[in-house]
Amino acid sequence: MKLYHSPASPYARKVRTLIAEKDLTRLIEDVPTDPYANSAKFLSVNPLGKIPALVTDDGLALFDSPVICAYLDAHSEGKGEALLPASGRDRWLVMRGEALGDGLMDLGLYLITEKRKPDGEKSPTLTARRRDQVEQTLDALFSFVNELPPAFNLAHISIACALGYFDFRHAEIDWRNGRGELAAWYSDMSNRSSLAATAPI
Repeated sequence: MKLYHSPASPYARKVRTLIAEKDLTRLIEDVPTDPYANSAKFLSVNPLGKIPALVTDDGLALFDSPVICAYLDAHSEGKGEALLPASGRDRWLVMRGEALGDGLMDLGLYLITEKRKPDGEKSPTLTARRRDQVEQTLDALFSFVNELPPAFNLAHISIACALGYFDFRHAEIDWRNGRGELAAWYSDMSNRSSLAATAPI
């Protein structure tokens, strides 16, 4: 299989963390990719031009991190317990937590994209709205984490990767301030070998 990714992408980090957790690294060929290069080869894999994207051994192109993670979590050669429960309330709790982490990544990506625009193209109104959304999500995040099944799962990965992205790209947002329980949880998560090995660079 081929994984098209960038080491700075939190969505790609999420997939790479799952790959490490499931011990699938030996089956994956890393293909470092600049999504802004509009390479014809990459666009033939994902016409959206977004990373990560995965091409399976039988040539099926998959994109969007929830789809890729679900595929790899169910892979026949994966080790350990499923990171996305198969059914019941736990499945919906994990999927909800994954969506919350992914949404926080979306907000972080919007803010960094906006920050890099020329002054005349920036939108202070939208930036302020996104910052408010970040703060309200961070304020609520630990309560959602507390409702997750205790066994390490895909929601834990997504949320940890989102917080790691804010450390990496948005040091000016002191997300730990006033959120000691969330900060302690993230510190524990960051020591997990799969997350430590995929830290953004």
